[in-house]
Amino acid sequence: MNLIERTIRVNWQHRVVFADDIFSPANKGLHDILRGGDGPGRVLIVLDGDLAAAQPGLAGAITNYFSAHQDGLTLVHPPMICQGGEQTKASWSQVAEIHAAINRHHIDRHSYLIAVGGGALLDMAGLAAATAHRGVRHVRIPTTTLSQCDSGVGVKNGINAFGKKNFIGTFAPPFAVINDFALLGTLPERDARAGFVEAVKVACIRSREFFETLESDARALAKFEAEPVRKLIRCCAELHANHIATSGDPFEFGSARPLDFGHWAAHKLEQISNFTLRHGEAVAIGVALDVIYSRRAGFLSAENTERVLSLLENLGYELFIADLVRENERRELLVIEGLEEFREHLGGTLAITLLKEIGQGFEVSEMNRTLIAEAINELQARHQARQRNDSTSEP
Repeated sequence: MNLIERTIRVNWQHRVVFADDIFSPANKGLHDILRGGDGPGRVLIVLDGDLAAAQPGLAGAITNYFSAHQDGLTLVHPPMICQGGEQTKASWSQVAEIHAAINRHHIDRHSYLIAVGGGALLDMAGLAAATAHRGVRHVRIPTTTLSQCDSGVGVKNGINAFGKKNFIGTFAPPFAVINDFALLGTLPERDARAGFVEAVKVACIRSREFFETLESDARALAKFEAEPVRKLIRCCAELHANHIATSGDPFEFGSARPLDFGHWAAHKLEQISNFTLRHGEAVAIGVALDVIYSRRAGFLSAENTERVLSLLENLGYELFIADLVRENERRELLVIEGLEEFREHLGGTLAITLLKEIGQGFEVSEMNRTLIAEAINELQARHQARQRNDSTSEP
């Protein structure tokens, strides 16, 4: 057998910029980022429909920004309004619409596709960018706490298919990520809270110090006070970027996924609920489930288990929903099917992140289904006790 074998190394610069009012004509931040490339500065923008409805002046502000910065930058068309939320990932249709616009407006590999919106829109638009011309420059401007903390900072794109999360997708680092705090201003409380759990997640597996900061700031975060929220987003994004850059596996060729702590159950719960459960809400339940499992399996102390659960509750999360105890026709818990779906999505052997200490995650290759059921029952009992306490404390 004859063989030619070479190691191919590719260096990526992963930039996460923090800003206020990025589309103010006086703010040259976006202009300078785009002019940092070597192309003609042609720009196509995809705008989240939910965000456009919440901030009706935003599309005009974007158009005005590019009118004020025409020295080498060309907005080829007013912002494309695309459906936001998880439904944008339900089919290939919106990816195809963006492909058609890229072709129609001559967006090439030295031009830019900018996506402005929540994590689902960024996932979908990123897939379109990565697959047009085998990859056009993609700039993400996340507009939810969840996407500014986590998904928008990552290197993954995708849409759902066959009832499974992110079945079709790519790994493609964005040209830049711009976290504009001003764009968070119109988020409903439910969506504003959603990103907090990703901070809890990454603190649990990577930073005891950050976890303690979250505990100290929990009351202010629950009230959505601006400075604690900004601090949370900044620290969470940095920890995620550090992991991508230093883990040695940014494109997830291996089986371990520490940043998916709590996600095996979360993805299944989203599916079971027909995506009425928000991703952040599902992750909060998934983290709580795996924390209790860690304690029941003898890995985590009762004290640290209670600290994690209390932090999630103090941030405003419900840690149980009825879908957790739904069963299939064989009287088996539906959520446990998420283990095999998670393994299949990752490939290779099952790798589930659990906790030994706050700030110290580790991987296991199997989970005991009896312990999972016991952890679910404990969450249900805890939820019922809190409901009873709330009802007796009402005036």
